[in-house]
Amino acid sequence: MIKINNEQDKIVFVKEDSDIIEKIFSDMLDSENIPSSAEVSLVLTDNAEIQELNKEYRNIDSATDVLSFPIYEETELKSIKEGNIPEQILLGDIVISLEKAEEQSKEFGHSFKRELMYLFVHGMLHLLGHDHLEEDEKKEMRSREEAILEKFSLTR
Repeated sequence: MIKINNEQDKIVFVKEDSDIIEKIFSDMLDSENIPSSAEVSLVLTDNAEIQELNKEYRNIDSATDVLSFPIYEETELKSIKEGNIPEQILLGDIVISLEKAEEQSKEFGHSFKRELMYLFVHGMLHLLGHDHLEEDEKKEMRSREEAILEKFSLTR
């Protein structure tokens, strides 16, 4: 289950976007062999709030587009994917600045919906144990992001 909390009032968040997020969430759990009972909290915020979080948790005093706060370590995720299912699976939290998503959609020349879904997929991949610190990890993560977005007709 994905719990969406819209804590900002600068950008309109429509039900259709919520529905797409839920479908992507379900698809990503399935493709990673994570039970559908898993939970994620998605917080939609603005630039000021995400800047505060970025400063507090990453010591970077600027607004960013998405932050992910995973609960599980890599070994725990691997165990879950192999079928060792805990009673409750709380994957973590994703925070997205809708303000930043709108800015970036204009900058990159694609729709707000595509940018929002890209940021959600990116955040989910972090919660599912993927990263992009090394070049090979970055290529793999970008490839996964684009494949998921293409599956939902959210291409550039």
